[in-house]
Amino acid sequence: MDRFPSEARQAGGTDRAATSVLGAFVLLVAFASGAAAQDISINFGQGGTVTERAVQLVAVITVLSLAPSIVVMVTSFTRIVVVLSVLRSAIGLQTAPPNSVMISLALFLSAFVMGPIFNQAYDEGIKPLTEQTIELDQAIERAALPFHVFMREHVREKDLELFIELAREPRPASAEAIPYRVLIPAFMISELRRAFEIGFLLYLPFLIIDLVVASVLMSMGMMMLPPVTISLPFKLIFFVLVDGWNLIAGSLVKSFG
Repeated sequence: MDRFPSEARQAGGTDRAATSVLGAFVLLVAFASGAAAQDISINFGQGGTVTERAVQLVAVITVLSLAPSIVVMVTSFTRIVVVLSVLRSAIGLQTAPPNSVMISLALFLSAFVMGPIFNQAYDEGIKPLTEQTIELDQAIERAALPFHVFMREHVREKDLELFIELAREPRPASAEAIPYRVLIPAFMISELRRAFEIGFLLYLPFLIIDLVVASVLMSMGMMMLPPVTISLPFKLIFFVLVDGWNLIAGSLVKSFG
């Protein structure tokens, strides 16, 4: 990541917009978490015109509407929810656990993984803003920086190279200068790749159970009986005996180091 040539230029307006959106999202999350004990008001400044404040208000509403997508894009949620979905498919259960349970579990595991990142974003960007020691722009930039570091640590260099090439921009001078519009999609496809790798390993034991059950049924001449009907209870008891949920949750969290 440190092999970028020094002649590269910094990210343009598109990346600044992405930084603002990400930082504003972190600010909103932090303000919401602290609102239980006190009233929070966001001051857009006293020197702006009515039009400027209206634009800022629209920007805040836009960030709120994009919050679910931001959670998917810049956190560990993508890898976790894909692995859980593949696990359910490998066992052969299409509706159990229901989607709401799977997504809730993925969200809580993501919050567990991202806890230090959120704490760092709060300490470096949001807390100084509430203490009025820095401006809003500085707070957004500082709050977004921990997510930039997190994505850099988990992105594949090959995927990053792809989007740098697709962006048709000079290579960043350093890893810290990688624009968000390049880093975020590279991070997402890296997470999808790792999720599929984990999913493949999850599928193998259940596939073996399916093959064994199918072979036994064929040897008994029960070819009309669907093997899935017989193998499902065996897969469930196997998953319970190996304490599957404990293994999956622990492995997913540890996979982020």
